[in-house]
Amino acid sequence: MAQELLNKNEATDGCVIVAGAQTGGRGQRGNSWDVEPDKNITLSVILKPTFLDAQQQFSLNIAVSLAVLDLVRLYVPEGSSLKWPNDLYHHDRKLGGILIENTISGPRLQQSVVGIGLNINQTSFQHPKATSFALLTGQQQPLGRLVEQLLENLERRYLGLRGGAAPAQKQEYLRHLYRYQEWHAFEVAGQRVQGQITGVDTSGRLAVLLEQKLQFFQFQEIRYVID
Repeated sequence: MAQELLNKNEATDGCVIVAGAQTGGRGQRGNSWDVEPDKNITLSVILKPTFLDAQQQFSLNIAVSLAVLDLVRLYVPEGSSLKWPNDLYHHDRKLGGILIENTISGPRLQQSVVGIGLNINQTSFQHPKATSFALLTGQQQPLGRLVEQLLENLERRYLGLRGGAAPAQKQEYLRHLYRYQEWHAFEVAGQRVQGQITGVDTSGRLAVLLEQKLQFFQFQEIRYVID
């Protein structure tokens, strides 16, 4: 739907499409997921961040991720984090994810479709590492209110980014980054290695210290090992 609006030139900056049910949703690495109808947040927001250079596009990921984390921490204040590049986790279980598709014109971003999926009232999942607000709090939540809160957070974080808050938002993102500055197992080129996440560069690559050498990885070049 979001892409159709863009193709027809009918989308305005901040246009929101909320889905009661979503099947065949796409995530990082081409993964897919299915969610139960009317139990979770599944929405897309169309943004036109023409103030951002193409090289700064990961700063939009950071702003959106923080907006979603703001909502999560209202209901699940302890144990929530952002798993690079843009998943929401509670300890070692996935609460949701974000997928941003950018269109670049010349040196700047032209438009972005921000897809957000967040597990709210669903209590049964095929994936053993998935969780939800309901499982963590023991309570069902009104989806309409949560969507309103999420969009308010997103507007605030987006306006902050536009106003020059990218450096501060990046530092906040790192403070909430899953396994940041901890030694853990990763998989790189089919090999299991021990590494320490030290940061994220301006293009969104994950900086990991491996065998006393700092290396940078794109989205599909490194995998977390979560036992």
